[in-house]
Amino acid sequence: MSKKTERFFLNIFRGLFHRVTIVAVLLLLQIALLLGMILRFHRYFIVFYVLCIVVSFGVAFWIFSRRMKPVYKIAWVTPILLFPLFGGLFYLLLSSDGISGHARKRMIGIQDKMGAHLAPCPENLALLAGECSQAAVQSQYLSSAGKCPLYRNTQTEFLPSGEIKYRRLLEELSRAEHYIFLEYFIIGEGDMWQNILTVLEEKAAQGVDVRVIYDDMGCLLTLPNHYDKVLEQKGIQCGVFNRAVPVLSSVLNNRDHRKICVIDGYTGFTGGINLADEYINRYPKHGHWKDASILLQGEGVWSLTVMFLSMWDFIKGIEENYEQYRPYVHFAPSQKPNGYVQPFTDNPIDQEPVGQTVYLNLIYRAERYIYINTPYLIMDSEMTTALCSAAKAGVDVRIVTPHIADKWYVHAVTRSRYQELVEAGVKIYEYTPGFIHAKTFVVDGKYGVVGTINLDYRSLYLHFECGVWMYGTSCIERMYWDYLETLRRCQPVTLADCLAVPWYRRLGRLVLQIFSPLM
Repeated sequence: MSKKTERFFLNIFRGLFHRVTIVAVLLLLQIALLLGMILRFHRYFIVFYVLCIVVSFGVAFWIFSRRMKPVYKIAWVTPILLFPLFGGLFYLLLSSDGISGHARKRMIGIQDKMGAHLAPCPENLALLAGECSQAAVQSQYLSSAGKCPLYRNTQTEFLPSGEIKYRRLLEELSRAEHYIFLEYFIIGEGDMWQNILTVLEEKAAQGVDVRVIYDDMGCLLTLPNHYDKVLEQKGIQCGVFNRAVPVLSSVLNNRDHRKICVIDGYTGFTGGINLADEYINRYPKHGHWKDASILLQGEGVWSLTVMFLSMWDFIKGIEENYEQYRPYVHFAPSQKPNGYVQPFTDNPIDQEPVGQTVYLNLIYRAERYIYINTPYLIMDSEMTTALCSAAKAGVDVRIVTPHIADKWYVHAVTRSRYQELVEAGVKIYEYTPGFIHAKTFVVDGKYGVVGTINLDYRSLYLHFECGVWMYGTSCIERMYWDYLETLRRCQPVTLADCLAVPWYRRLGRLVLQIFSPLM
């Protein structure tokens, strides 16, 4: 047997026993079992049918009574009423509110602990108010609603690509002496992760406290099953968020989409870049991958540390002393003020859309320009109206989206938003070399946000997310120039382009728009 044939059969064998295949087969078996029960008890079908209709209409009324975005209600009620036999049951199994009561109580308890350790800093807020009252209003929201304090003594470094973030991450990891905390939505086996893992193993062997959190759904195709055991055998503590289980349930709808690295409490990273080879362009998954991250050093890293520890305690079901991880425990205060930074987090359990409100505050208070990078443009009417109103008021609003899609249906919905925005004066650009995954806002040369939050429903309402709001930091200018450099590699989307879309494609996009909140 030739080597080519051996590889062919080996790939088939691996595919058959991959955990994705196993989960899919088990889910299909559950669906088949449900259908079998219906056929087996067909004599009672009319009773079952009436019961399902009652459940579906009851669920529809319940959805309309809930506190959620109207577009989200429509996205669920439409399929429920179109398919009343299973619509209501489908919602009960797979609705967005997927955190169990017990888990919710534990998470709320940890949120309270976060609030205790992330106390507001009125002195910094007063100083900011003296410089810019509009900025202070935005910061006050994050302090009160987001429980995220404002910091001054923090240096920022904007990292405009995965390659740069990868190099800086390795440099900072090699300097770790006390602890390393990593929390990432995706970790993928390959060059990037292998080189990082080598450093983590070395540090763990030296007695450094090394911990890793990854989202199991995010890593479903990139890591083998029970990879946490592999890491623990190497001396690395590991927590898995929301393990993928082959059960029809809504529990997998909420994901840990954050990307956080904390080193010794003094150095921290966040942004759009996961730990996999496509993020550093080791292979062209969707053309050239454009992304962004931010490096913090100083007091502001404390918020990232508490974010990680709160998730760690939630996964592990433990309580620990957060105070031993504060920045000043291992480093004397040394950073001088360089503007203001406010790391913040968002989650699906408190019904407070922190990420969206941060973006809306920036849009409504912009005076000269709003420059946005986002991989997805699946927004509700409130966000769309804000962008259109800003453009109509003379603000230079520009949005860069991908030219090469990672998910065709999501990209179709993104493009379906173009015409309304362009007609209002918003300038849309597509990144022609490939896929832009950065999630950044830069506004008026004063404000900047770098984080994990996409302009889509999942990021804004369903996932655990994080970001860094900034005012007057030196890296905002770097963000501005990087944005202009990115535009040179983009093609503008004109109104003529929007009007030239064939009718059948418009119709398909219209159908997808109805269900866009569920994507």
